[in-house]
Amino acid sequence: MGSSWSSEEERQPLLGPGLGPAPGAAWRSREAAEALPAAAPSPGRVYGRRWLVLLLFSLLGFAQGLVWNTWGPIQNSARQAYGFSSWDIALLVLWGPIGFLPCFAFMWLLDKRGLRITVLLTSFLMVLGTGLRCIPISDLMLKRRLIHGGQLLNGLAGPTVMNAAPFLSTTWFSADERATATAIASMLSYLGGACAFLVGPLVVPAPNGTAPLLASENSRAHIKDRIETVLYAEFGVVCLLFSATLAYFPPRPPLPPSVAAASQRLSYRRSFCRLLSNLRFLMIALAYAIPLGVFAGWSGVLDLILTPVHVSQVDAGWIGFWSIVGGCVVGIAIARFADFIRGMLKLILLLLFSGATLSSTWFTLTCLNSITHLPLTTVTLYASCILLGVFLNSSIPIFFELFVETVYPVPEGITCGVVTFLSNMFMGVLLFFLTFYHTVPPEPHLLVQSLECSSARLTVIWQSPQAVEQEVIENQQKHRGESWHLGVWIDIFSSERQRGGMLKSRAHCGSCKENVDGSGLFGSYIM
Repeated sequence: MGSSWSSEEERQPLLGPGLGPAPGAAWRSREAAEALPAAAPSPGRVYGRRWLVLLLFSLLGFAQGLVWNTWGPIQNSARQAYGFSSWDIALLVLWGPIGFLPCFAFMWLLDKRGLRITVLLTSFLMVLGTGLRCIPISDLMLKRRLIHGGQLLNGLAGPTVMNAAPFLSTTWFSADERATATAIASMLSYLGGACAFLVGPLVVPAPNGTAPLLASENSRAHIKDRIETVLYAEFGVVCLLFSATLAYFPPRPPLPPSVAAASQRLSYRRSFCRLLSNLRFLMIALAYAIPLGVFAGWSGVLDLILTPVHVSQVDAGWIGFWSIVGGCVVGIAIARFADFIRGMLKLILLLLFSGATLSSTWFTLTCLNSITHLPLTTVTLYASCILLGVFLNSSIPIFFELFVETVYPVPEGITCGVVTFLSNMFMGVLLFFLTFYHTVPPEPHLLVQSLECSSARLTVIWQSPQAVEQEVIENQQKHRGESWHLGVWIDIFSSERQRGGMLKSRAHCGSCKENVDGSGLFGSYIM
């Protein structure tokens, strides 16, 4: 039975005589795989070195996130030091999702060659990328190209550090530790991006215009020296991690920790066929990819978004830092809770997305204070952004566990590779759209008329992780001509009225030409 759609290899016993379940038993999930052979001798054994492997992998993800988010928090300083344009700043962030284009090649390497080879290649790409950025060259044009090349190489390391966390947890950890290990390995990459919000603004001084007037040491040369200090420090950290990984990073333990780790998995080709034909998985993947991808791109250019309202690099950095750190801490705590209480993944996700819906709605309504008349203060700005990051980022490890449980026995690396590829695709589309909108010259009114007649607001549909049904309610408003959509929606730009008011105010106050002519108006305007 089933011989018409399964191969001979897939019908072989998974664990050999005496260790597997009775013939004909079907394993529908990893939990079922753990429960069925309870009466037989267990092949599982955990090793203390698993924590060292988890630490090395997590630190590698931390460094990759730190390098990726180097330029967003210090975009004002980078403009002055290297002559970056707004397009350059957005492209430096965009190299992250672009690096996910060869994601499927890294998934194949992880599936065929294991963790060690894949992690070594990833860390080597990071060494090359951070090294390119540190080459001392006086030509600013060539220096900018080297920085872009370094960011691209670091982006190519993203598929491994973001996809391999469930694969590592299944390979090294027992069933009651997997969610915790997945949370730690996946969250450290986001924590690295959060630390970039602090390291950059605290080490690199802000140029005149986004901070109080400082002494002469905040000249262009001094800012450039401080940026290069950050680049050299990141290069040293990456080299140290590469050396540690080269010295010790075993591909797998001598004995598998669980039945799920010892079982055979589907082939690379059949795994993709299984994923693409699983409607439930595709629905969950969209529920993960759209909100998380949009939020990642939005937070990557947070300083650009808050600059028009005179929020300094340091303040924007603290907002981004606490939103991601809070998500990491809450995510690890929830994952540990999920290890002890099974069958609660859907309920946890529904609660987290409910909080994200309320937080994003709060942020959007306060940004539209010309309509809602809600006060926008420092407290509301911090609270709404941080809560949004906490609720969304803490859902990542829960989503990963739900993905793996849904499509078992598809390999974990392939499963998470597909969903992170989708997430980065949405992030790339968002960043490209923001960049295109920002770089359009303000004079040709015919070119930007469609953007100026309404608020450009990106809507992320809130979808249930198992039965995903979209109910879109459109309510055309005559005085603004825009559609409102049900779900988690994040305000990215302001309306024409808000933008015109901001420009007139700045022109009247004698602000710099960059703010008067419209460049730098990249994000939400908070009146």
